[in-house]
Amino acid sequence: MDFAVTLDSNSPSPLHQKLYEELRYCILSGRLSPGRRIPSTRQLAKSLGISRTTVTQTYDQLLSEGYIETVVGSGTFVCTQLPDDLLRSTPIPSTGKMTRPPVKLSKYGDSLIKTENVPRVAEPEMLINFRYGRPAFDQFPIKLWRRLLSRYCCSDLQWLDYSTDILGYKPLREAISRYLSRSRAVNCLPEQVLIVNGTQQALDLIMRLFIEPDDVIALEDPGYLSARLIFQTQGAKLLPIAVDESGLVVKDLAHHSNEQIQLVYVTPSHQFPTGAILSLPRRLELLSWAWQTGAFIIEDDYDSEYRYGDRPIPALQGLDRSDSVLYIGTFSKVLFPSLRIGYLVLPKSLVSAFARGKWLSDRHLPLLEQQVLADFIEEGHLERHIRKMRAVYDSRRQALVKSLNAHFGDKVTILGEKAGIHLMVKFHTPFSDEEIIQRAALQGIGMMSAAPHYLRTHSQGEFIFGYGELTEQQLEESICRIAQILNSS
Repeated sequence: MDFAVTLDSNSPSPLHQKLYEELRYCILSGRLSPGRRIPSTRQLAKSLGISRTTVTQTYDQLLSEGYIETVVGSGTFVCTQLPDDLLRSTPIPSTGKMTRPPVKLSKYGDSLIKTENVPRVAEPEMLINFRYGRPAFDQFPIKLWRRLLSRYCCSDLQWLDYSTDILGYKPLREAISRYLSRSRAVNCLPEQVLIVNGTQQALDLIMRLFIEPDDVIALEDPGYLSARLIFQTQGAKLLPIAVDESGLVVKDLAHHSNEQIQLVYVTPSHQFPTGAILSLPRRLELLSWAWQTGAFIIEDDYDSEYRYGDRPIPALQGLDRSDSVLYIGTFSKVLFPSLRIGYLVLPKSLVSAFARGKWLSDRHLPLLEQQVLADFIEEGHLERHIRKMRAVYDSRRQALVKSLNAHFGDKVTILGEKAGIHLMVKFHTPFSDEEIIQRAALQGIGMMSAAPHYLRTHSQGEFIFGYGELTEQQLEESICRIAQILNSS
């Protein structure tokens, strides 16, 4: 067994004395706990590159003073009972705990401690949970994915090495570029695509490269909570902009011309959480505003693949003619969350800075998953999977909407049902959000209030219903239970 020991080269003491003092410290500090086996003299001498005689001399001294003991046929161990007088003579507690001054965190670290809604503990398990953003895992083509993994695991060991591409695996960037051009009318070259560890890392990079404390970011209200928390902890000043049935109210941005807005964050394809779709006139209006003010638009296109009935509107990035859009996408909801592969499409002038920032952050994502995903896209599996899941989610969406209407009638308002894998529901009820959540939890149902997603005041009774991972039977059963809860006195 190896044991890391630091020997002070500046100390004038003999080598065996240095080793003795270090081992004695490890015992008294608790690093070598009572009863623990320690390396043999031969092992420790080989590990440290010193003479076995030196180690033997050290062990003899520790043995004579009662720090260690030998058991014939078993080895050398730290004594379970250490000399009381030695414990009293050292200021180091045997538990290894030492008192130190209070920790002083940075402004960023301090904000993480104080900010509400940042996850601290795992959420309780429920029989049925309407949490958003979770796809139907049982529908994922796991056998196909496993076969693609085997293709690289068994034949090519390149995935074990460091990546040489600062932007991400080039074949994956090429595949993403072609896919976005087909499906979202995004105008980009592979050299503009930066592979990131999901939407959160993309937003964090944007904050680091664009925002100083007190710089202004405009964002939808209500909006995506996780994005808002990233903006807050970076010290940005948040400017809430209203949302209606056509998405962000762009004209409200003009009312804040004195704010010097640096960035505006939008989810135009399926506004989170209301589900509104930013209309084409407003998209053009927003792009014009950005060009005139010099601000940048963060376009989070998080689940644009799932639309039901309406023709898709081109991404903002595809309509942009002034390099004003930073386009974010992810495979977490299309495939599975633990894949942790997303992408950031950048104007050419920003690619170098973002690539360097990403490299300093984590060097690169695991290469194996990038290789598999590149083949998954290029061989047509991704688009086939999306077509299949669009039908699955559409059926679940219809079941949820039908159940809500059947059980609540005009006592419920449903928003954002034509896209995505969640919708927003407003219950017309005297119960508070907290009462509804608590009553539902007693029935084994997890519900999520929309209240935390508002910066300004909001009305009670608004909830986000994620339905991607729930079957039609679960959806119908849970809405029946919720109706019983809200109809009870």
